[in-house]
Amino acid sequence: MSTVEYLDELARRARREEDVKKKLLAARKAEDPLDAFCKASRELGYEIYPMDLINAGEEFYASMRRSTNGGGENSPMLEGEDDFYELFFAGLE
Repeated sequence: MSTVEYLDELARRARREEDVKKKLLAARKAEDPLDAFCKASRELGYEIYPMDLINAGEEFYASMRRSTNGGGENSPMLEGEDDFYELFFAGLE
């Protein structure tokens, strides 16, 4: 299962189970929120690591970039990279 699929499944579970939602939202208040989120996710059975989240956003952005005018330096700038960590919480709150 990919990181994005894990995040989708985790978000669905958090919407159904209030204790899961609280645990994930509490991770945002930790000293290192990304690491705390990943640790909480793994405790819930989802193998998510910080680098997985970073890489998922970069791969998605690179894929979008390649799909516009063949990619490369002359392709148009896109509006930022997708940050799947922030998108996860945007959908949860």
